Amino acid sequence: MTRPRIAQAIIVEGKYDKIKLESIVDALILPTNGFRIFKDREMRALIKRLAQETGLVVLTDSDKAGFVIRRHLMGLVPASQITHVYIPDCLGKESRKAKPSKEGKLGVEGMDPRVLLDALARAGLLEDTPAPREPITKMDLYEAGLSGREQSKALRQKLLEHLGLPARLSASALPDVLSRLMSREELFSLCVHLQEDCNPRQKPL
Repeated sequence: MTRPRIAQAIIVEGKYDKIKLESIVDALILPTNGFRIFKDREMRALIKRLAQETGLVVLTDSDKAGFVIRRHLMGLVPASQITHVYIPDCLGKESRKAKPSKEGKLGVEGMDPRVLLDALARAGLLEDTPAPREPITKMDLYEAGLSGREQSKALRQKLLEHLGLPARLSASALPDVLSRLMSREELFSLCVHLQEDCNPRQKPL
């Protein structure tokens, strides 16, 4: 079955929520790692950047902790840049856990895929989705000078700074994030410009 594509970045609580959603939709999915988002400046900066560029979908668990995280994100990003998706209160326990959560509710990872797709559809996220750009790959990063070259690290840091992205953004996550922000052609053009800034031509005497 073809996974529907969602243009907005989706914010979830944990890595198992991310794994579950990745199995049913094609989207950039970022976990807050629970309450760590409160102190993770790098992740907060990335979320703000993606909110401006693509908009955010907030999909947290239906328990108290999920709503605390949701409210925190609402204070971080303008309401106009957020689409809220809610899962129903379903009692149960995820198979990987020894016991139910404190409130006994299933989280995003425990939801039936049809329930998650229905929640996304009710939020209007599965209709009129724009055609995806050609994804930026690790080979594109190499060809743009962002990896495998002597000056790659400096150029990557220059690019991250220019785009307002976290300096600690991992190399493995970079292609997916860049794919949501620009086309391959825009990336190559920007890297040429940044390389010129890094290596200004000397003026003749």
